[in-house]
Amino acid sequence: MTITNANVIAVDRAIAEFRWGRPVLVEADNGNIALALAAEQSSPDSLRDLCAWSDGGSNGGGDGAGDGGSGGESAVLVLTESRAQALHIKPTGQGVVLLPVDQNTDAGLVQTLADGSTDLAQPMRGPFPRERRTPHATEIAAVQLAKAARLLPSAIVLQITDETDIRTAEAQYLRVTTAQIAAYEQETALTLRQVAEAPIPLAGAENCRMIAFRPADGGVEHLAIIVGDPDRHSPVLTRLHSECFTGDLLASLKCDCGEQLRGAIVLMAEQGSGVLLYLAQEGRGIGLMNKLRAYSLQADGFDTVEANLRLGFDADERVFLPAAEMLRLLGFSQVRLLTNNPDKVAGLEACGITVSERVAHAFPSNVHNDFYLRTKKSRSGHLL
Repeated sequence: MTITNANVIAVDRAIAEFRWGRPVLVEADNGNIALALAAEQSSPDSLRDLCAWSDGGSNGGGDGAGDGGSGGESAVLVLTESRAQALHIKPTGQGVVLLPVDQNTDAGLVQTLADGSTDLAQPMRGPFPRERRTPHATEIAAVQLAKAARLLPSAIVLQITDETDIRTAEAQYLRVTTAQIAAYEQETALTLRQVAEAPIPLAGAENCRMIAFRPADGGVEHLAIIVGDPDRHSPVLTRLHSECFTGDLLASLKCDCGEQLRGAIVLMAEQGSGVLLYLAQEGRGIGLMNKLRAYSLQADGFDTVEANLRLGFDADERVFLPAAEMLRLLGFSQVRLLTNNPDKVAGLEACGITVSERVAHAFPSNVHNDFYLRTKKSRSGHLL
């Protein structure tokens, strides 16, 4: 697919609609069209209005119950398989699980099914029936859109096949394609541009510059901290640091992020130069709100990987193309990567950056993060 700002804009607008709790039209490559609504942001009114398209309601224009806009298919709540497993729903091997919903479905139940952090406080009322069919591309894309919106990865989706209903819906709702959603992360990374730069002396490394990079959509910026004057012709000591509000700013003892951040800057100063990329990928890419949900699950005894999976996310949702693109824009193609995570090495190299060396970067544990660090080693393969 050709990379254009128009594609990014279409997804950005759809993200805004999802976060507002409004449906969007999602069109697949084969022409199938569906209405999708973020489960987390659903309300009794929005759920009822979406489901009305399936029975010839006021929004739709179909001829009878079950024969309207959906062409006979009911609306479904789309959950990732990891979230479904937490609800004791058997996986399908297709990435998502589909649960039928209708106008009588309680919106509070929908939100509870989507939010794994409420499971222990509100025990589930299963068993839950599920659709036994192959998911539509629009249903998979709706979950991807929810992730891009930093919402819980679930959506309510209704297929629309009646041409009259499609034209009516197009007049009411924003339209986005599955291809645009799938390419969104890559396209935004490839539109990163330097927008601001300033010298900022830091504790432990006074000779520093900070450079801000912004994608073409005007979205969240990533930052580069340049220590000293690195040689563009040699591998540069580099740290990819995912932002951590709780650890970096508040000195949380639940993780080692703040120590890794400040320790990397000190080490770069000691070695004469380096590049620290401060990436807007809070909570391994799930966002701060969802990280807090994961923390609440950890307080109930789940480890960090189990918490992410229970919420419906992958164990790590980060992508490495933004970091690789920033390095290229800064003139670096080779790095000595300061990390204990082999996935960062593989991820950067897959994006065309040569990792000439992995430099160990570990700090002592404390009583609050010892289990977290042991989990990173045993479950995520970190070299600690």
